Amino acid sequence: MNAQDRTALNRLIQYLKPHIGLIIGSILAMALVAGAETSMPALMKPLLDRGFTGQLDQKLWLVPVFLVGLAFVRGMAQFLSSYLLNRVINAVLLKMRMQMFKALLHSSTTFFQKNSASSLINAVVFEVNNALSIMGGILISLVRDSLTVIGLIGYLIYLNWQLTLVVLMIFPIIAFIIGKINKRLRSLNREQQTMTSELAYIVEESSAGYKIVKVHGAEEYEMNRFMEKADRLRQFALKSAVAGGLNQPITQLIASMALSIVLVIALMQSASEGTTVGGFASFITAMLLVISPIKHLADINQPLQRGLTAAEMIFSLMDQSFEEDESRKENMKSLGKAKGAIRFEDVGFSYQQEAGRKDALTGVNLNIKPGEVVAFVGPSGGGKSTLVNLLPRFFKPTSGQIFLDEIPLEDIVLADVRKQIAFVSQDVILFNDSIAANVAYGATGTDGIDRGRVIEALEAANLSALMKEMPEGIDTQIGDNGNRLSGGQRQRLAIARAIYKDAPILILDEATSALDSESERQVQDALERLMAGRTTLVIAHRLSTIEHADRIVVLEHGHVIENGSHEELITKDGLYANLHRIQFSNA
Repeated sequence: MNAQDRTALNRLIQYLKPHIGLIIGSILAMALVAGAETSMPALMKPLLDRGFTGQLDQKLWLVPVFLVGLAFVRGMAQFLSSYLLNRVINAVLLKMRMQMFKALLHSSTTFFQKNSASSLINAVVFEVNNALSIMGGILISLVRDSLTVIGLIGYLIYLNWQLTLVVLMIFPIIAFIIGKINKRLRSLNREQQTMTSELAYIVEESSAGYKIVKVHGAEEYEMNRFMEKADRLRQFALKSAVAGGLNQPITQLIASMALSIVLVIALMQSASEGTTVGGFASFITAMLLVISPIKHLADINQPLQRGLTAAEMIFSLMDQSFEEDESRKENMKSLGKAKGAIRFEDVGFSYQQEAGRKDALTGVNLNIKPGEVVAFVGPSGGGKSTLVNLLPRFFKPTSGQIFLDEIPLEDIVLADVRKQIAFVSQDVILFNDSIAANVAYGATGTDGIDRGRVIEALEAANLSALMKEMPEGIDTQIGDNGNRLSGGQRQRLAIARAIYKDAPILILDEATSALDSESERQVQDALERLMAGRTTLVIAHRLSTIEHADRIVVLEHGHVIENGSHEELITKDGLYANLHRIQFSNA
C-alpha cells in the first residue's frame, strides 16, 4: 500500500473514531461468529471417536443440542455485527455527504468550470456510498474472517502441528500473488471511475438537450457516443474482473494442493502413530472451514483498491478550497445595505488557466453612482460578462481594484457582497420547488418565507394572472427548471425573485432577448419597476433596450473604448453608432 492509499485509509478511520463503541460491539459480535465457527469441528472429534463404537454414550446426545445452539448464537451474532456496523456506516455516510456538499456549494467558479455536473453527482451520491459500503464489507471480512482463521489455525495446531505447518505454507504464496495483482487493479479502477463519469456526462447532455437532439435527428449520433463510452467501460470492467478474479481460483488451487499433501501425510501418520478417525475428520473439517475465510481475506484486495480509489475522489472534492478563507473573515468588513456606488480602478483580468488566451479585461476604469443605470455593449468576447462577474466576486481581478461604497471589494465579507446584488439573466435558472420557494430563494425553510412579500413581488413582475391560474397558488410546484411555465413566465419569475431580494445593485444580462413581443413588453415593464432606485448594470446586444440608460459603456477586446449617453455616443459616431446603424438597418 503506497503513501496515498495510507493517507486515504487514515482519513476514513478518523471518521470512525466517534463511533468506537458501536464498532467494538460489532467486533465482539464478529468474535462470537468466529468462535462458533471454530467450535464446529471441535464437536466432530468426540462424536466420531465415541459415537460409532457400538456403545451408547449419553453425553453424546448433547452434541446435536450444542450444534443447534452454536448455529443460533452464530446467526444472532452475525445479525448484531451487521446491524451495528451499518449504523456506523450510515452515520459516517451522512457526515461525509454533508461535508462534500458543503465543499461543493462553497467551491470557486473555476472549480465548476473544470468539473462536469455528472462527475460531481457521481462523487457525492454514488462514490461515497460505494467507498463506505466496500470499507464496511472489508472490515467485516478482516475482523470476522481473521478471527475465524486464527481460531481454526489454533485448533489445527492443537490437533496436529505437523499437518498445520503444511496448511500455513499457503499464506505467503497468497500474499505474493496479491502483491502482483494489486498495481494492475489500482490503475484499472481509476480508469473505470473516469469512464463512468464520462458516460454519465453523455446521458446528462442528451437529456438536457433533448429538443436539439430530436430536431437535428441526432439520436444515432448520441447513441454512437454512448455506445463508444459504454463499450470502453465494459472493456475496463472486464479487465478489472479478470485481474481481481484471479485471486480466488489461484487461492483454491493452492489450498487444494495443500489439502492433497495433508491427506498423504495424515494417511502415513495414521499407519505409524494411530491417528483416530475423529481426530482426522476434525482436522480435515477445520482445514476445509479455514479455506473459505482465507479466500475472503485474499479477495479483499480488489474491493479495497476500488474503495480507496473512490475515497481519493471523495477527499479530493472535500479538500477544495473555499471561495473565502474562514480565517480571513475576522479581518474583513461587514456591510449591511450598500448605497450602490461602484468603482473600477485600472481593473484587468486574465483566464490564466487557458493557455494562449488573451486578457479578458485590461485597464478598465469606471465610476458608477448609486442608482445609476449603466449599460455595457460591444462585440461578443469584448469582456462585458467578465466585467460584471467580477462584482459578485465569481472571479478575482488579476490587476487593479473594485470598490463598493469606496470599500475595496476583497475587504468585504463575501456573503455581504452578494447580499447587495440581484441577478436576472436570459438563461433563467429555477428550482424544482414551489413558486413561493423560487421567489424567496435562499430563505431558510417555509417558515422563513414572507408570503405577503412573495405576492407583492409576483404582482410587480406582472404574474398576478399566473397565481390565479395555478391550482395551489404560490405553493404550486413548477417542475424541473420551471418547465411547467412559459418562457415569459419563467423570466418574470426570475424578476420577482430579484424584487423579493430587494438588493441595491441589479445585474441584467440580456434579460429580454429570448422573448416574443408580448412577453418582452410585460418583462420590460417588470424590469422598469425592479430598476427603480437601484444601481443597475445591463448587458445588452439589442441596443433599442438600453437607449434610455444613464450611461452606455462600449467594450472591445477587454478595453473601454467609449463611455457616455446614447445621444453622446451617436454624435461621436464611433463603434456604438456603427453597431446602432447596423441593427436598425437590419430591423
